[in-house]
Amino acid sequence: MYPWFRFAREMIRAHRMPALQPGETHVTPLYCMPQDIDIQMEMNNGRIITLFDLGRVPMFQRMGVLGPMTKAGWYGTIAGSSIRYRRRITLFQKLELRSRSVGVDGRFFYIEQGIFRGDECCAHGLLRAAITTGKGIVPTDEVIEALGFTETIPQLPDWARHWDQAETMRPWPPMQDDLTPSRELLRA
Repeated sequence: MYPWFRFAREMIRAHRMPALQPGETHVTPLYCMPQDIDIQMEMNNGRIITLFDLGRVPMFQRMGVLGPMTKAGWYGTIAGSSIRYRRRITLFQKLELRSRSVGVDGRFFYIEQGIFRGDECCAHGLLRAAITTGKGIVPTDEVIEALGFTETIPQLPDWARHWDQAETMRPWPPMQDDLTPSRELLRA
């Protein structure tokens, strides 16, 4: 189940916090709760991605992005992610979710998020978000201008740019080379 109450609490908390500029870090306190764990008695890898919402959306709230996006009829969607899982997170551990925007290209906004236990990073993600309408992706230049962030967007770091370039090399639609043998097996 989606963590609606936790999400609402974080949005209220973010509304009360000072404004945030692109590139600055938003911090969300977390605990690993019973609904977050899997059969290994640790935080579920899919849950980590869901909990990233608890940092990313409030970060955008503090940056003043959500109101203008709604007014323009735009909405954000995650268009790709790469997650590293490095340390086990167990029940009731106190954690900190750190979220920050790291740059843009012509189509996407890039967000870095990490779940920390003290100074140790347990899980880290790089996500790219697209601003869309029913007609498709809104170019980032148009979004940046509408939001008034023309001077404050950080340059996309090399490691994020290289990840994006690697993503463009993946075939789409995926697994097309595997479809022919499967169809042949079904006919047999």
